[in-house]
Amino acid sequence: MKSAALAPLISFTSLTFIAVLSWLSPVNAQVQPIDPNNPNTLRPQAPNNSLLSVEGGQRLMQEANQAVSSQNYPLAAKKLQEARQVYNQLSNFYQELNASFTGIDNRVSDSQRQKALETAQKRDEATYQLALVHRAQNQPELAVPLLIQIIKSQNPTRDLGKKAYQQLFELGFVDTPYPRQGTSSSSSTQSR
Repeated sequence: MKSAALAPLISFTSLTFIAVLSWLSPVNAQVQPIDPNNPNTLRPQAPNNSLLSVEGGQRLMQEANQAVSSQNYPLAAKKLQEARQVYNQLSNFYQELNASFTGIDNRVSDSQRQKALETAQKRDEATYQLALVHRAQNQPELAVPLLIQIIKSQNPTRDLGKKAYQQLFELGFVDTPYPRQGTSSSSSTQSR
């Protein structure tokens, strides 16, 4: 009777031990290069080796473009979604750094704000491409929310915002064209 109760305890203890070892294992640790001239100083890792970088997002966008070219829309959608997530995370991190340095070092703060804007633009471009892939797959229910996100992020007066609104118009989600043809941008101008 004691041995029957002991087997689950040994099994549970073994699983716990394996789990603890996996947490301690540096499987995902990245080795930083050592400068041979100054071995006591570690250099920061090159950001283009990481997925969480502008270069990583660009690689995903290139892979998505290749998938679109070969009409592999499910793979293209997957790569574009990953690129969106990378650019969104980068933008959020740069915004947080901007906020942290505001009032402390304006040069660093401004640099991080600019990077946040650039990566947000890339995120919106990836989002637009993803919406087009969903349209190509005849999935307007997936394209519409993405297009609305773009308009909210970009503003309907900017080029990408206008393109997103045009897609909504073509899908029949909205029924008023924008910008209206034949009207001036200022409605209060009159001839004298």
